[in-house]
Amino acid sequence: MKKIIVLSLLILFASCSTDTNNSKYLRWVGDSVYTLEIDTTEFKLCNSESSVRQYFHFNKGLQYKGEKEGLRTEFKQEYTAVDTDQSGWIRIRFIVNCEGNTGRFRIIESDMDYQEQVFDERIINQILKITQSLDGWKVQSMRDKPTDYYQYLIFKIIKGDIIEIMP
Repeated sequence: MKKIIVLSLLILFASCSTDTNNSKYLRWVGDSVYTLEIDTTEFKLCNSESSVRQYFHFNKGLQYKGEKEGLRTEFKQEYTAVDTDQSGWIRIRFIVNCEGNTGRFRIIESDMDYQEQVFDERIINQILKITQSLDGWKVQSMRDKPTDYYQYLIFKIIKGDIIEIMP
């Protein structure tokens, strides 16, 4: 009887193990895998895909020079409000590599009730261009080794103007 139980447990453990390198699923919901059609070939991760850290791995707030006020200043100087009735949320998620460079930008747009909405291209293009040009991202380390990490910015838009930038 013991042999049957041990054999059953071995079979169970063997069937439950997964190889994340060959999985059809992403490691984390929202991981941004390289996509030829939208990503530049110049941006490179310093480490493996599986070692890109999520923002919840760090307890240090916004990882940008000058923190939130530095971001506000950049957008205040560069963004021109668009004359439209559109309001809602724009989230841009991207990776900062171990050298402080950014890439793999992904955008989600929604109305004020978080329902999918497509914003005027003039709004999206400006916000994306400014976000891509930000050059003050801090290098993060894990176990004294520089690492790649995800970062996100959420923009509250009211009638075509940026009212708030989060986090």
